[in-house]
This record gives sequence, structure tokens and C-alpha cells, in this order.
Amino acid sequence: MSDPFNGLGMHLGNLSRLSAAVTRSISAENLTGEKGKGGMATEGTGMLAARELGQGWKVSPSIPVPGHSTVELAHINGSGAIQHIWLTVHSDNWRRLVLRMYWDNEPAPSVETPLGDFFCNGWGEPCHISSLPIAVNPAGGFNSYWEMPFRQNARITVENLSPDRINNFFYQITYTLTEVPEDRAYFHSQWRRNNPLPYKAPHTILDEVKGQGHYVGTYLAWGVNNRGWWGEGEVKFYIDDDGDFPTICGTGTEDYFGGAWSFEHPQGQYGLYSTPYLGLPQVIKPDGQYNSQQRFGMYRWHVMDPIRFQEDLRVTIQALGWRSVMAGKPRYLPLQDDIASTAFWYQTEPHAPFPQLPDLNFLEVI
Repeated sequence: MSDPFNGLGMHLGNLSRLSAAVTRSISAENLTGEKGKGGMATEGTGMLAARELGQGWKVSPSIPVPGHSTVELAHINGSGAIQHIWLTVHSDNWRRLVLRMYWDNEPAPSVETPLGDFFCNGWGEPCHISSLPIAVNPAGGFNSYWEMPFRQNARITVENLSPDRINNFFYQITYTLTEVPEDRAYFHSQWRRNNPLPYKAPHTILDEVKGQGHYVGTYLAWGVNNRGWWGEGEVKFYIDDDGDFPTICGTGTEDYFGGAWSFEHPQGQYGLYSTPYLGLPQVIKPDGQYNSQQRFGMYRWHVMDPIRFQEDLRVTIQALGWRSVMAGKPRYLPLQDDIASTAFWYQTEPHAPFPQLPDLNFLEVI
């Protein structure tokens, strides 16, 4: 007889298996996720529309987020895993809101990113994503299917860095309460930006990671400040005490994101794509008057090929284009672009401190 199924690691192959795991969900209609406590609100953002219908009729579909405040979206006690997050808020707020997640009473968050960047929408312009762990559907419906285990408790917060009140923040966080095996690591995500990138310097996607774990994904919001092709730079993974040279070194930016030959479409345009594990879903073109730079959104999920480390990890990417040809010989051009990266990984706790997240003006898309 097989061991009892704990309800984690879901896929089509185990979908029919029975489990004693318990499913709960937190939303503005059930702030604690308690059994039998959903839809009980008598006050909320929908109370005016529901005034003729009363309790149980979408009285509290969303929450307000006051300016310069932090709101707790979820506080879960016990052992289990978050399995799905859905949320939406106006796109003006995607870089003004900071998403944080804490596991097992840790004082510093394991996830700290601008809201939009976590969902591969770093430019504040809605972008459709059709990937396995992240799906973004019209119009700005953010979905995460990253499995996020915890053993004692989990907290999720959102901070409004701006002075402006957000009247409607919609969300639903679905989780399971179950036993978590020892070999399940904790989910982490971190955001970094260079604007502009210093000349002849790589952009650091992730650094100072200490412990055992595996790297599972990269999202880049890349703003190009030059004409011409910009993606010759290599992605490098420095694993377990690597020195000046990495263990894993790619061959170019578009290559790392699963494309080829400058992402070029046969008609001389960028070819957009969004697949389960990698994509170039967003190209924002200049309009000839105000939007003077091209901007790109790219993701790469290491779901089937996680980058495993035992002690430490550092990840970088170069920004590299082309200079004019001289004497018939090509020359690389180090670029000084606007690069914002969101890294996703699992590791043992405790994790090393994150760099301090910049203020609202540095996060802003300008």
C-alpha cells in the first residue's frame, strides 16, 4: 500500500489521488480563510451595490490600500503550501505596490518585489502571459501557481509606497494545510534594477544567496537606450564558490530566453511568444514623439532544468550590442540600459539579507 498523499506537487498524473490535505482560501470575502466563514460581510467595497440584496451578495469583493501603508493579505497558521494566487489592481499601481511573503515567523521577507514584476508585468502596460507558473489574462488578471511551502505559518503583505489611496485591490489566495516533507525548500523572489547600467558592468540578477537550493526563474523588464540590437550579452550562473568564471555561461540574451537570431520575425519585426517555460511576450515600441526607447519583457522558467546549488549562488547578465564595423571587423558595444530583474528560487532557511528595496521614485517607470 502506498504512503498517504499529502496533496503537494500537483500535476495531471496525481490529480486523481485522494488526500487528507485541507483546502482553504483567503479573499476580501473571507479574510482569515476559516471554514464556513466566506461571504459573511455586511460592510465592504460592494455594500452600496448590494444594498437591495444584503449579506452574501458580494458585499466585500475587494479591499482598500491606504497611501503609505502596509496591508496584510494573508496570515496562515499551520503546515502546508500556497498553491494559487490571483489578484488584480489598476496598472498605475504595479510599481507602486510591493509584494512581500514571510515563512515560519522569519523577520525578513523571502519574497520582496514590485507587484507587477512578480507577475511578469514590469512596465505598467498590461501584457498577456501564458506560462506554467505565471499566467496573466485580460485585463491584468495576475495568477501565480508557484508552490510555496511553509511549516509553521505564512504571511503575505502588500505595501503602498505612494501617498495615494487605492480603493479597490482584489485578491484570492488558495492554500492547502498538510504535512510538508523535509526535502521541500522555501520559495524566494527578489527584484533588482540598474537604471542606467554602468558602462562595461554586468547587471546582477541575484547575489549573496547562501544555503542549499535551486534557481527556478528569471523575469526581465529591459529598456534599451541605444539603437540597434541589444541582446548579445551572456547569462552566467556562479555556483558554489565559483571565482571569476561561472560554471554555467549562456551564449546570448535571446538564447537564454529560448529565442534565436535577435528574436526576429520573418517580416523584420520582433516575434512575440509566450510558452509554458519561456517567452518574449512584450515589446513596447517608440511612438515617434514621447516613447523614445524600446522596452521588452522576457521570462525564463527553470521548471524542467532547475539550477541547483549546495552553498551559494550568483546570477548576472551582460548588456551587449554592436559598434560600427571598422576595417571589416565587428565590435561589441557595452550598453547602459534600464534593466529590472526578478529572480525566483527555492532554498533552505535562513536566507541571506536582501539588498534594501529602493524608494518609489527609483521603482517608477520613467
